[in-house]
Amino acid sequence: MPRDTSVGGPAYSGGVSLDSEALLDLSLSRGTLNRNGVSRRDSDPIARALSDSTTRVVELADGRALTCRVDGRLRLVHRAPRFEDSVDHALYLGHDADGIAYVAVMRDTGHPGGHVPERGWRSLREAGAELDDTEAGVLTTAVALANWHSRHQFCPRCGGSTVVEEGGWVRRCTVDGSQHYPRTDAAIIVAVIDEDERILLARGPHWPEGRMSVLAGFLEAGESLEAAVRREIEEEVGITVTDLVYRGNQPWPFPASLMVGYTARATSTVLTLDRVEIVEAAWFTRGELSHAARSGHLGLPPRVSIARHLIEHWHGGPIEAASDASVGPAPRVAT
Repeated sequence: MPRDTSVGGPAYSGGVSLDSEALLDLSLSRGTLNRNGVSRRDSDPIARALSDSTTRVVELADGRALTCRVDGRLRLVHRAPRFEDSVDHALYLGHDADGIAYVAVMRDTGHPGGHVPERGWRSLREAGAELDDTEAGVLTTAVALANWHSRHQFCPRCGGSTVVEEGGWVRRCTVDGSQHYPRTDAAIIVAVIDEDERILLARGPHWPEGRMSVLAGFLEAGESLEAAVRREIEEEVGITVTDLVYRGNQPWPFPASLMVGYTARATSTVLTLDRVEIVEAAWFTRGELSHAARSGHLGLPPRVSIARHLIEHWHGGPIEAASDASVGPAPRVAT
């Protein structure tokens, strides 16, 4: 999609806010579907979509969707609605510029632990960076809604059961009538740079050894984004930062976050780690990071993440990393 770069203030294209400092290629911010928020309230969008043979249905199984490669490009495998598709297990995602509706249908794998046996089923983490703008948005929205529904089947006010309304975008309590909407938890994520242009990477206690990323944390009540940046960095590694620059944001539905990216300048380099949150942290030059990632001594965040974009923005270009090895090819379909 062409981007408006004309003078006159920030523009907007697809899911990406356009300004001189923002990263424009964040994988999960590229959705282009019209979600029809107003019309969802006045009709049953799922029933209407499932009655239309042109509707594109995406099956979800434990957060994965079936994919294939068409002329080398990763695509979602869509299908037409079927008689057995249940309105109770479908989510209306929106329609594209041609008026084609997209619906996600939850599929029961029948396997404990969420094992999906068929070849080509991929998670959003695995597929998001390779899908085109529309399909990246389709899968991101589907996963976000599915995660919310799986965790909000009961009313937080009275504990009563809830039912799905407005195509999957609302749950209503059957006891007190209250309506509940998909929750998004805001989080900041920051590439901290020192005066020698080194980047700070760290590892949390639940990550495998050798895997590191930039620092991140959730907003607290009554806190601004910039205040959260300064607080999280000081709490986690004991340094203060200045020169905060907004770099972009993207949804991260694992299960329900919005990651807001910044770069910041460190006022010192002496680290004091909060061992509950951070077990390892280190400064890297561009050469050190590139060598460590290429050799496999350092695992980087996946390309679908804003963390990887922040690191590569600092680096000045893509980084070859052994950790980027494919988890398995999708089936190929010739056209």
